[in-house]
Amino acid sequence: MKRFLLGWCILALILMSCNDKQGESKTLKADSSIQKKAEYAIVIHGGAGTIRKENMTPAREADYRAIMNRALDKGEEILKNGGSSLEAVEKTIMIMEDSPLFNAGKGAVFTHEGRNELDASIMNGADRNAGAVGGVTIVKSPIQAAIAVMNESPHVMLTSEGAEQFAIEQGLDTVDNKYFYTQKRWDSLQKILQKEDQSTGYLDQYPDYKFGTVGCVALDKDGNIVAGTSTGGMTNKRYNRIGDSPIIGAGTYADNSTCGVSCTGHGEFFIRWAVAYDVSAIMAYKGKSLEAAAKEVVNEKLPEVGGSGGLVSLDKYGNIAMPFNTEGMYRGYAKPNERVVQIYKDEK
Repeated sequence: MKRFLLGWCILALILMSCNDKQGESKTLKADSSIQKKAEYAIVIHGGAGTIRKENMTPAREADYRAIMNRALDKGEEILKNGGSSLEAVEKTIMIMEDSPLFNAGKGAVFTHEGRNELDASIMNGADRNAGAVGGVTIVKSPIQAAIAVMNESPHVMLTSEGAEQFAIEQGLDTVDNKYFYTQKRWDSLQKILQKEDQSTGYLDQYPDYKFGTVGCVALDKDGNIVAGTSTGGMTNKRYNRIGDSPIIGAGTYADNSTCGVSCTGHGEFFIRWAVAYDVSAIMAYKGKSLEAAAKEVVNEKLPEVGGSGGLVSLDKYGNIAMPFNTEGMYRGYAKPNERVVQIYKDEK
């Protein structure tokens, strides 16, 4: 009798083991089919804010779409040919820095004193190495300066004259601050200065003067994620103010195990709520998808405290999320046989 019962127990254990393996196999197959990694992916933004179709001329809208497509073309070409995500982010952001349409590089906004002070950051998701510069005035490409800090210095962030001296020592292109002048940005400063003169002091209530910034996140064929951000900051900023864009965890973040993020918006809120890192943390600790995590941060957490803006992001599989809580955000992405460029809210 004992042998009979022992035989049944052994048989039952064998059957249970087989069922567990079959179930595990089915789960693995389901997971792999759902989370199939894209060969590569790249996503960009060119700023968020009060961007409405009725306020945009057809010609200007076409200009924005053309430069975003050109930026995506450059990044996608690099990734498609087996290049690194770092190179893709660098070259993509440089195209947007060179365009007067965006608040970065050539199109940077003016400070209260009437000059341009630029910020940028970069982060590598493989080892979480990072570099940033803040308040530079003569560096032609701030994103290149941030990359130099990451690769060629023991530090993460350099600012002002020290960052400029480091950039010169690294052989980066420098220009007179007048290079960044554009009439549109100058006129914007004059308008806000006029309103300031009619008030009782320093204004911080004109949302259109807070947004700009360009950013890019890329996933290469090796599975490495890199995120970068570059900006001219806030129109009429004083006292060498620096926002979230050059601050790792606030405006930029990348971790190969979760995602890469680049933000745009009212930087003070993005700093205080560590927005870029928060998306990654929600994925890691709550087990949420990229889309769910990004929406929780941008559409739930930020509005509760009065924060405005958006972000672009991608995860280790190449899934894309581009949430924002403003009227619009210049945004787009490219993956194999897939391209999207959008500006307005609810745009399909």
